Amino acid sequence: MAARKEPRPCSIADTLALVGEKYSLLVLREVCLGNGRFDQLVRNIGAPRDILATRLRRLVDAGILAKHLYSERPQRFEYRPTPAGLELEPVLMTLMAWGDRHLRPEGDRPMVLEHSCGRPLAPAVTCRACGDEVRHADLTARPQAPGWTVTGPATA
Repeated sequence: MAARKEPRPCSIADTLALVGEKYSLLVLREVCLGNGRFDQLVRNIGAPRDILATRLRRLVDAGILAKHLYSERPQRFEYRPTPAGLELEPVLMTLMAWGDRHLRPEGDRPMVLEHSCGRPLAPAVTCRACGDEVRHADLTARPQAPGWTVTGPATA
C-alpha cells in the first residue's frame, strides 16, 4: 500500500491557512485595539501597503473583519472585527502572554492588557463544561477523520 500523501485533516492547519500569513494576526491585533484605518494599520504593523491590502481583503472575505465607511469624499473605510474575528482575540491574548514569559526579559512587556477587575490579564484556557483550567496532562486526543489515528494514517 502506498504511503498517504495528504496531511492530517486539521482545524489548526485550516485556521493557519487563513490567519497564519505574515501580518494577518497583527492586523487583528490592531483592529481589536480600535486601530482599523488603513494608515493606522500601515504605521502600527509596518507592512507594505500592497500586502496589507491583500491581507485585509482576505480577512474581510473570510468574515473575520468587516469594512465600515467613515468618509465619503474621499471614500475611506475602517476595519472592525466581526463576531468571528472577536473569537480569535483570546488566541492573541495567549500568544502575547507566552511571548511576555518566554521572549522578553522580566518586566519588559511592551503592552499590558488590564482586565475589568483592575489587574493585568493572565489568560488561561478553561473547559466550558466543568470550568477547570486545561492542562496538557488532562487531554485525550480522539481523531474523528476517517483513516487517521493519533499517530498518523491508519494502516489497512
